[in-house]
Amino acid sequence: MISDRWIAGGTALVSGHPRRDLAVRVEQGKIAAIASHTAATGDVQWLQDGQYLLPGLIDVQVNGGGGILFNDAPENLTEIVAAHRALGVSAILPTLVTDAPAMLERAARAVLDYTGEGVLGLHLEGPFISPARPGIHAPRFIRRMIAADVTLLADLAQNLAPRKLLLTLAPEEVEDSHLKSLAAAGVVMSIGHSVASYQRCIQALNLGVRGFTHLWNAMPAPAARAPGPVVAAFERGFAGIIADFIHVDPANLRLTLAAKAPGTLFLVSDAMSVAGSGLQEITLQGRKISRIDGKLTSENGTLAGADLDLRRAVQNMADGLNLPLWQAWSMGSEVPAAFLGLTDAGRIAVGCRADLVII
Repeated sequence: MISDRWIAGGTALVSGHPRRDLAVRVEQGKIAAIASHTAATGDVQWLQDGQYLLPGLIDVQVNGGGGILFNDAPENLTEIVAAHRALGVSAILPTLVTDAPAMLERAARAVLDYTGEGVLGLHLEGPFISPARPGIHAPRFIRRMIAADVTLLADLAQNLAPRKLLLTLAPEEVEDSHLKSLAAAGVVMSIGHSVASYQRCIQALNLGVRGFTHLWNAMPAPAARAPGPVVAAFERGFAGIIADFIHVDPANLRLTLAAKAPGTLFLVSDAMSVAGSGLQEITLQGRKISRIDGKLTSENGTLAGADLDLRRAVQNMADGLNLPLWQAWSMGSEVPAAFLGLTDAGRIAVGCRADLVII
């Protein structure tokens, strides 16, 4: 956290654009003012030409880190947060992949009890996903949503507030009334692990779903007469994407960048417990996962999360796709903040937390 002072010079990322004429005032851990650089007097930290002042990175899909898998030990959330902070990420949504109901309760309790910085809520990836697109998720825990689940999730969203509850689901497996009720309760919903048609995805977005989880992965690719979730995501909503050049080919990343409206595509790591550790092998719900050549795969070759962290995802977009650094960084900070509806993180704006990065 930057101490009380003005920061001026260099280039600041504000509202999706690089600005070279601004000064930012930090007071008591928050951004107190944004003004012309001529307003910076007294204690001023002057940046050099070529340096950037950037908002902290936000990763909404973190399965683990520092050798700990959230599904195995949600009570060890502090260690997962610390691992990603050491990798340059300011805040995360710990992510529970499809599991038994008792594990959902443990994960929720871990986040509710967490009093430190760096946790913006909870991401439940499943269990209301398509059995036809489980990915690495355990099929025995995949199920349809019932009314009792809606009540539980609505209560959890209320108890977490102002932190966020993100739910990845397959809209073809969830009734319209459930989607409407969850949206009204403040649950952020995202389409993933789905075989929904293009039409069903648009319906779900109209009912309050906000976006798509790890676009292209665990969903059918577009076909001539079946555009599916990918084309729906090109046209509407937010979308997270894994930029390790393994989950999504660089050509499809370029296509997605060209198709999506500015400020609607964001980066996620889908990081597993290997992030920030030297582990070469882990287990997920009893299945062996190997870390080889930048990939995490099960014994049958299924991708099992990513051997990635968000800072590297940003660098991949800048180096591999030749995006300006500020644009790639916005995809890891401002855009996920907008997706979650955050008002005090992921942006350089008055009132936001001063989780600022200078590079």
